[in-house]
Amino acid sequence: MRRAADSFWSYLDVPLAGRVRLFLLILIVPLLLSFMFPLWRISMEAPQYPNGLSMDIYSYKLEGGHGGLDIKEINVLNHYIGMHAITRDELQDLDWLPFGILAMALLAMRAALLGNVRTLIDLSMISAYISAVAFGRFIYMLYEFGFNLDPKAPVTVEPFMPVIIGSKKIANFWTHSMPQLGSVLMGVFTMGVWGLTLWCLWRGRKEATSPISA
Repeated sequence: MRRAADSFWSYLDVPLAGRVRLFLLILIVPLLLSFMFPLWRISMEAPQYPNGLSMDIYSYKLEGGHGGLDIKEINVLNHYIGMHAITRDELQDLDWLPFGILAMALLAMRAALLGNVRTLIDLSMISAYISAVAFGRFIYMLYEFGFNLDPKAPVTVEPFMPVIIGSKKIANFWTHSMPQLGSVLMGVFTMGVWGLTLWCLWRGRKEATSPISA
């Protein structure tokens, strides 16, 4: 048992092989491309809005449909039920998320150029942590918007949990919330890093003290 443990710890310092390094460099591409596309889209439909209302949440900005007018209209509707206005300032997580994405890209590049199995494990844990915190904070943000309603609002509604993924009817509005291409690209990076990590650990059972063969 002790010999197996010593062998495992030694394996963590084994340099990554060329193919693993190449895959890491490739995975940086979709991660950086996620800046160009929305992470999430929230849209609303009602008889009085036949064209619907929508807003896209990027990793660094908030963008409304129809030239940005939809966010203003959504905030007008939210005002009647006492919900806080949805603004860039309210979405404070967008202040740190771009830095988290860039940090993952830099750590992936470092692992690809200089890394060993240990740095790959660290990268997989950090990427999972950032993704989980970002999604968790998104859920908490929706909770805050739906439950912290102004009791003096013109229209009284029971506090509610806005839809996270899928569709939900609130009054005469259908609200839709779905991940977009930006989230998919971030997911490709995170799942790709985890796939490489698990593959390296699996290979390490047989090659505990030698570089990972491609």
